[in-house]
Amino acid sequence: MSSYPMEIDDSSSPEKTTAKGKTLILEDPPSGQVKATPWVEKYRPQSLADVAAHRDIVDTIDRLTNENKLPHLLLYGPPGTGKTSTILAVARKLYGTHYHNMILELNASDDRGIDVVRQQIQDFASTQSFSFGAKSLVKLVLLDEADAMTKDAQFALRRVIEKYTKSTRFALICNHVNKIIPALQSRCTRFRFAPLNATHVKERLQHVIKAEGLDVSDSGLEAFVRLSNGDMRKALNILQSTHMASQTITEEAVYLCTGNPMPKDIEQICFWLLNEPFAASFRYISEIKMKKGLALVDIVREVTMFIFNIKMPSDARVQLINDLADIEYRLSFGCNDKLQLGALVTGFSHARCSMVAAAK
Repeated sequence: MSSYPMEIDDSSSPEKTTAKGKTLILEDPPSGQVKATPWVEKYRPQSLADVAAHRDIVDTIDRLTNENKLPHLLLYGPPGTGKTSTILAVARKLYGTHYHNMILELNASDDRGIDVVRQQIQDFASTQSFSFGAKSLVKLVLLDEADAMTKDAQFALRRVIEKYTKSTRFALICNHVNKIIPALQSRCTRFRFAPLNATHVKERLQHVIKAEGLDVSDSGLEAFVRLSNGDMRKALNILQSTHMASQTITEEAVYLCTGNPMPKDIEQICFWLLNEPFAASFRYISEIKMKKGLALVDIVREVTMFIFNIKMPSDARVQLINDLADIEYRLSFGCNDKLQLGALVTGFSHARCSMVAAAK
């Protein structure tokens, strides 16, 4: 009689035997502890109706999908503006429950050299798809971050798109359209996703705040919109990280969590730059930098935006913006902070002289 132990398939057992005979202990999470999901994925639009903005683009793609006339697509624009969400919503609408069988999704993290185009993409595009519904469905190849593909891979892809266009549609997503070769651009219908309007960002944030039951002040909500710069992904990440750091979300909590200078601190710095002598201004800004842990590059960027709200002669404004641009450029190469702070104060000193001369 065999002495081998009998295997019992017990789905409630936490043990699992692998092919190599090793036993893994799979522990259940403690009761009441739910697996945390990043809000960026949790609140990603599941349908075209849920996409926050770009209604003209979304409606056009929706109409083409309904009429079964979907072309090859090239979606480009800054990060966090809904490009990937839109094309994934299109795929869900087209394929429903067979979504994963009908698309090939390749991201920048995957190897997408010329060999992948010639083998993996071509194999997927060349195979015949089964029609799960009344109408024949084309397959979808989704190439996210397509601007990271090599030129050789893009040239190889051009021929694949031509050859299998009857059975497959290609959707290219990128941030910089100038890195896509003209031959690919001409084969696709191009849609530009601009940074989201502040109204759309605010509406989506309010939806998330209501769903999560958060305590967010009006000034805190405005801070999220201001810091996101039209990037919905960035806005949601800041909201989630601030919520984890503070139960009551105020403007101050948002800026403290992100490390950005407070607007009142920028106003104070601009007041010193425009009114105090060189030595005093340099000392005050050095002290506030040390006290609040501010980065000079952040100060320069915020001060640049503040300058546009100050009334000054146009030639002085032009020179000041040029000086600030040079300072930011030098800081990006790791130049000495103290020297660049001196250059900042000097730039404003020259602007003050120009303003005094214009007043006379």
